[in-house]
Amino acid sequence: MGLNLDVRNKMAKRAAEEINDGMVVNLGIGIPSLVPNHLPETMTVMFHAENGILGIGPSPSTGREDENLCNAGGFPVTVVPGASYFDSVTAFGMIRRGKIDVSILGSLQVSSRGDLANWIIPGKKVPGMGGAMELASKANKLIVLMNHTDKTGLPKILDECTLPLTAKKCVDLIITELAVFEIFNKKLMLIQHFNTTTVNEIIYKTACDFLIAENLSVIDY
Repeated sequence: MGLNLDVRNKMAKRAAEEINDGMVVNLGIGIPSLVPNHLPETMTVMFHAENGILGIGPSPSTGREDENLCNAGGFPVTVVPGASYFDSVTAFGMIRRGKIDVSILGSLQVSSRGDLANWIIPGKKVPGMGGAMELASKANKLIVLMNHTDKTGLPKILDECTLPLTAKKCVDLIITELAVFEIFNKKLMLIQHFNTTTVNEIIYKTACDFLIAENLSVIDY
């Protein structure tokens, strides 16, 4: 079952808290694309897209879209002062050289030690891997924004991913509509949860064991 816009924006707002002034950040399609809307106007962040943009701004308002200006998912974007355009070879060169401070991606599954599976469900037609493999392997910090369970209610955080992997041991932080998990030294730890849920619900909807931080906090927005 899909998440409503308010819930998605809460997740995007929490992810925005991981971004610092001056960072270069790559955003995946879906919920990650909402993150720029939750950054202070005083903060300078250069958002990167694999199709060749550095300096993506907030989503344009309805009727203000530029049909020639889109992100890697084909969705309309704006740009900030100082933005630049280049070819995909240069865009991927930036990723592979480790120039991306933070990458925020969606996912189909994440394992308890940080394996990422986010590009294909066998038997279903998909457009391709895109930049996910490079971003997962080379970004200095990888954040996953995703539903806690799939459309059938099955957990998406598992001991072992059952779908083909994008990359191994690459995820640093998982943000769902229920909780925030940190992965460090291949150990999964619950560090926060939203005020709409409980630790017991999170345990029930997570298909692996995890540690609970001593300073576990509640997100009240």
